[in-house]
Amino acid sequence: MDNYSLETNCLHAGYHPGNGEPRVLPITQSTTFKYDSTEQMGRLFALQEAGYFYTRLANPTCDAVAAKIAALEGGAGGVLTASGQAAIFFAIMNICESGDHFISASALYGGTFNLFSVTLKKMGVSVTFIPPDSDEDTIKAAVKPNTKLVYGETVANPALNILDIETFAKAAHDCGLPLFVDNTFPTPVLCRPFEWGADIVIHSTTKYMDGHATSVGGCIVDSGRFDWNAYPERFRGLTQADDSYHGVVYTRDFGKVAFITKVTAQLMRDLGSSPAPMNAFLLNLGLETLHLRVPRHAQNALAVAIFLKNHPKVSWVKCPALEGDTQYGLSCKYLPNGVPGVLSFGVVGGREAAVSFMDALHLASIATHVCDARTCVLHPASHTHRQLSEEALEIAGVRSDMIRLSVGIEGINDIICDLDQALSFV
Repeated sequence: MDNYSLETNCLHAGYHPGNGEPRVLPITQSTTFKYDSTEQMGRLFALQEAGYFYTRLANPTCDAVAAKIAALEGGAGGVLTASGQAAIFFAIMNICESGDHFISASALYGGTFNLFSVTLKKMGVSVTFIPPDSDEDTIKAAVKPNTKLVYGETVANPALNILDIETFAKAAHDCGLPLFVDNTFPTPVLCRPFEWGADIVIHSTTKYMDGHATSVGGCIVDSGRFDWNAYPERFRGLTQADDSYHGVVYTRDFGKVAFITKVTAQLMRDLGSSPAPMNAFLLNLGLETLHLRVPRHAQNALAVAIFLKNHPKVSWVKCPALEGDTQYGLSCKYLPNGVPGVLSFGVVGGREAAVSFMDALHLASIATHVCDARTCVLHPASHTHRQLSEEALEIAGVRSDMIRLSVGIEGINDIICDLDQALSFV
């Protein structure tokens, strides 16, 4: 599928039916797989042969969808997880252990911020948060002898800062570190971070990739380009023998998919968080229209942003596609075909006025979600980021009066009319 367009890969990558086989990706709804010999089963458990023996580790339906996402991102391989949070956790812990450190842009989804600052800290993995607009010198200054990676979100949720991927990648690589990028909001339709130097891409597939708010899921994709062997002591888990698999050395035995193989064979084996085949099947249905839906989201979001910017009861609007926005230059560089359909704004009157506005909406719903087909709103300071202190909210770029609006693919006039009538209650 390397020679096909992204649009074609949305439909065909990952699953290639043979003669007389199902044209649509089948759901392999089985926990286990039958073999005729103990020897072959032993080779599977020893990672000496490709195949399936237990769905917690791998399943044909899930693997086909992971391969499709890897093709869309231009990666060497991928693995699905049960959620986006699981994907982030597995990606980090695949190369980190107690006593290690990593660097992250501070503009993050609230759940990710908590994972990094609270949960991983309890596990002995520390993080240094740096501004999302950090230059190379700032990034390099945060590196410690035990630093393992640099992390950021292509478009931060909900602050909407755009990561300067090229700058972060260069600084990371100069220090012998990989760059991990959460590309959930843009999807590969709008941005492919590997083309700008990222090494590992992470997705919450729950969002645009699923597109219909039916299935929670996540995905990790490896570019296959980072040379783990160049730093064998730093990445011992990949470059040295894994005693739990009879001495397998992931970089030696699996090459470009060493990182993904370790996630699957070690972390998925020990911690679970495997996706249900049915959820993978539903995700695949969403992926088949990703290239059609995402441009419509972007088109609608820009129209809504322009409407809000000109409305007298709106105090501010944050949308990287708007000229004059602080992120406009980066959006032109990394997202020339449009920005994701998520924007934020404040209404005159602050927090109480924001509540009145949200409660008056008819078409748009109040929901703990973004990036699906239906328009929805959220008040991050009260909802997704409620657990954060005022200081942490400021670090994450979340204002107390911020309304996060995820613009759907409904008729644009219907969306704007609903927003307009709700603003009359402010």
